[in-house]
Amino acid sequence: MERKIMIDELDKALLKEIQGDLAVEARPFLRIARKLDLTENQVLGRIRELIDRGVIRRFGVTIRHQISGFQANAMAAWFVAEERVEEVGRLVAAYPQVTHCYHRKSMGSWKYNLFAMIHGATRDECTQVAREVAENAGIEEYELLFSDREHKKTSMRYF
Repeated sequence: MERKIMIDELDKALLKEIQGDLAVEARPFLRIARKLDLTENQVLGRIRELIDRGVIRRFGVTIRHQISGFQANAMAAWFVAEERVEEVGRLVAAYPQVTHCYHRKSMGSWKYNLFAMIHGATRDECTQVAREVAENAGIEEYELLFSDREHKKTSMRYF
């Protein structure tokens, strides 16, 4: 049975403030604290509580990779024997050029079951990383799906 988690109006106000982009400054939570008439420590403590209670599952940073010098990115899709997915997933995730790595069930004629987003300065660089991963992991079957255009890159908005 799924348990319900209750949040109050202050939780909602805080979630509204942190669900989008934070200000790029030394203490972005201080700005939020002032807006909510709280201290910075209260804001940080409340965020920790929301994480501990499972309201916030993940708190992360999104890097605009084109601005950071990474002009190419590719979703690599590998076919990995199920008994090796955990091992190969750890190997793939250890590459600094990889920002996301997921295991998914293969679907129909699409046999690939391990996916990773590879970023590089060029398409050739992404291809080389994928080739190196495949060689190091002993994987022979994989595809690279290059991004041609970014349509959306935003956080989910709940409030």
